[in-house]
This record gives sequence, structure tokens and C-alpha cells, in this order.
Amino acid sequence: MTADKEKRRAISREAARKRRRVESDVFGDLCRLLPLQTPIRDNLDKPSIIRLTLSYIRIHGLLKGNSLVKAEGGDGIKCGQLNGKDEPWECDGGHDEEEEKETEEDTKISKETNLFLRTLEGFLMVLSTDGDMIFLSDNVSKYMGLTQTELMGHNIFEFTHPCDHEEIKSKLRLTTEEVWCGGKRDFVMRVKSALTHRGRSTNLKSATWKVLHCQGQAKVSLDVPSVPCLLLTCQPLPLSHTLLSTNTFTSQHRMDMRFTYCDQRVTSLLGFAPEELLGRSIYDLCHTRDTNCLAKNHMNLCWKTQSVSGQYRMLVRSGGYVWVETHSAVIPSVRPSKSRPGAHHPLCILCVTYVLSGVEEPSLQLSLDQTLLTYSS
Repeated sequence: MTADKEKRRAISREAARKRRRVESDVFGDLCRLLPLQTPIRDNLDKPSIIRLTLSYIRIHGLLKGNSLVKAEGGDGIKCGQLNGKDEPWECDGGHDEEEEKETEEDTKISKETNLFLRTLEGFLMVLSTDGDMIFLSDNVSKYMGLTQTELMGHNIFEFTHPCDHEEIKSKLRLTTEEVWCGGKRDFVMRVKSALTHRGRSTNLKSATWKVLHCQGQAKVSLDVPSVPCLLLTCQPLPLSHTLLSTNTFTSQHRMDMRFTYCDQRVTSLLGFAPEELLGRSIYDLCHTRDTNCLAKNHMNLCWKTQSVSGQYRMLVRSGGYVWVETHSAVIPSVRPSKSRPGAHHPLCILCVTYVLSGVEEPSLQLSLDQTLLTYSS
């Protein structure tokens, strides 16, 4: 009886080892199919292989649907495409030349993509309507300290601030009209970052919150079944802006957005002297129809410490208005210590305002400041 038990156990162990070998071989073959570099593939575990495979299948379906749209709108049919009888067209040789051309074209596209990403100063992200990160550009590690393979396939809610979840969910809800008309999205969210202030990578347990400005629109694959998603460009909002052009001015405000400082460039751009603005609210300089835009930016700023206003109209002293966009950040006071106990209160708000247009409607007077200037002149 004991011998039979041992025999059955040995057979069971051998069957289990065989199943594990077959499973490992299948996962190995699946891993080799992933478009990743060999060192990265060698360090993937089985859950990561499944996660990345599902992500690449989804992004392939999305790109395949878009390529079909382009093919239908093109002037001609490429070699190898199906004819009206669902049979492939015969090609008259030239495979090597076509492969060389495709390789050169892929290299050119890769260089252009890298150039676009460097110019963007951010990374690309494709989000499903459930919040799954289907794709991220490989330069995400430069800004977040987390690699492309560590993030792809995970849900965005695992890496974002809990207070931002409701806003993100509202942005992921797509109506039928938005899906087919490319509904636009523009929002700010806080994401875990494994980068320290000195640019070094740390583990995720020590991650801090980084504020991202996300802009993009809805995309849909026409392949069956059609899959809607959001294609977003994500740019980290810096605390300081070094690339200041002549069409830019900086200002400091109290938490209620009243000016405490404004640099001299505001005079040449808006006509107001810096001393005229001290103690006044930025809402006094805003076009009435754009107060909601500023109020939303103000709330984002108080909650997330950084924000981008979007485009709004700011009044000009002599009449009319200009279109501007303001990048804002809350500057904290000195952190509490043993010698300085107490809460960590904000010190002020730093704003960098970019003037995007010339003066529009210069004869239009929208505030008493503009009428007083007319009477005095």
C-alpha cells in the first residue's frame, strides 16, 4: 500500500514538473514576442508578461483600426493589401527594396518621434475608459522615475492621488458624440513619482506626488470591437520657469490671489504699472466671462499646489484685452522643525503669465480702469 502511494506521488510530482516546464516554455515564447530589449525581457516575471502582452494587444488593435482608416482614405493600395475578392494582390518582386524602404521609413519615424518628445518636455499616455494605462512613451522614466514596463497595463488610479480620482473618472467618461468627434480633455492630476528633487530614482514606497498637466482627446479604433480611449500628453508642472520670453511676466499673490508683487514687464504687455496692481485681485483684471476659468484654476491650485489656467482674457489698461495663460504654484513656507513647531502653511502663490496674442478690441472698455485712462488722456 505504501509503495503504491509513493508511486502515485512520484507520478504526480513528475506531472507537476512537466506542467511547470510547459508553462515556463509558453511564457518564454510569449515574452520573446514582446517588442522589448533583451535585458528588459530577461527580468520580467509571469504577471508582468501577461500584463504587457494584454497592453500590446490593445494598442495593436487601436493602431490597426487607425491604419485601416488611413488606407481607406489613401490614394492607392499598398502591395499585399486585399482586393475586392479578399485575395492578396500579387507583387512583382522587389521585396528586398521594399523592406529596405520600410526600415528607412521606420528609422525616420523613430527619429521624428524622439524629436517630438524632446520638444514636448513630457510623455505620451494612452488611457482606456476604465483607467488602464494601455501605452506610455519610453521617456516616462525621465519624468516619473518609473519605467515604461513598470507602468503599462496598470490602472491609473493605483498611481494617482485619492483626492483626484473623481475628477479623473469624470474625464474618462466619454459620450458617443465625444468618442466619434474627438472630445478634448484638459486637466491636472497628481501622480506618484519615484524621482527625488535631485533627479535620483528611489523606490515606490518613498514616492512623492508630482503634478501633471494632461491634454488630449478621445480616440477610437474602427476595428471590431471598437475601443475608445484617451490619447494624452502629460507635462510635469515645474515650480520655476526659466524660459521666460519678452511676452511673459511673473507675479506673486496671497492665497486669495491678490497681488503682492509684479515685475516691470507687465507695463509693456498690459499697460498697468506694478504698483497699481499691489493689493488688487487678479479677478479684477480678468474678462467677466472667464472668471469661471480662473476660479477653477484657483481651486486646483489650492488642492494640488500647482495648476495651469488654460487660455483666458486679461484686460489691457488702454482698452480691450489679450489672451493669456497662467502657470501657478503654491510656494510653501519653511517646514516646521523642533525649533519652529507648528503647521506647514503656504507662503504665497507664484504665477507665470504668458501673453498669447496682441490686443483685441482696443476700443472696448470693460472696466473703470480703462475708462479712467480715457478721461485722463
